[in-house]
Amino acid sequence: MSTSDLTPEEPDTATLDRVFAALADPVRRAILRRLDGRDLLVSELAEPFAISLQAVSRHIQVLVRAGLVSQERTGRISRCRLDAGPIYQAAVWVNHYSKYWQAQFDTLAAWLDEIERRKAAGPAAPRPRLKRTRRRA
Repeated sequence: MSTSDLTPEEPDTATLDRVFAALADPVRRAILRRLDGRDLLVSELAEPFAISLQAVSRHIQVLVRAGLVSQERTGRISRCRLDAGPIYQAAVWVNHYSKYWQAQFDTLAAWLDEIERRKAAGPAAPRPRLKRTRRRA
């Protein structure tokens, strides 16, 4: 697929790869959660993690390359900000496949309705017992 084949909402494959790779790590997801609605210094982001400041910085760089975080540097101070745009693009891509999930949910709902209908109808008539025959040796 070339870049010219993409619709405005559809991100290119490389962008999706970077976003999903970044989101695959629980530390990076926790960093994004902490950045939701506020800008934080790298040192503030690192506080709750039992890893080094350098390790947190590497996680932040993965998020920056994925376009999920922007950094503003003032001397040695680095302030981070969430950029949810790539997450939205990934959600659009995932949502494209929701029609398959919806079909499964519709099937499940139909089965649950059938079970409730049978329960409401009361006990079914007893099934006739089949006679067992002995096998000859």
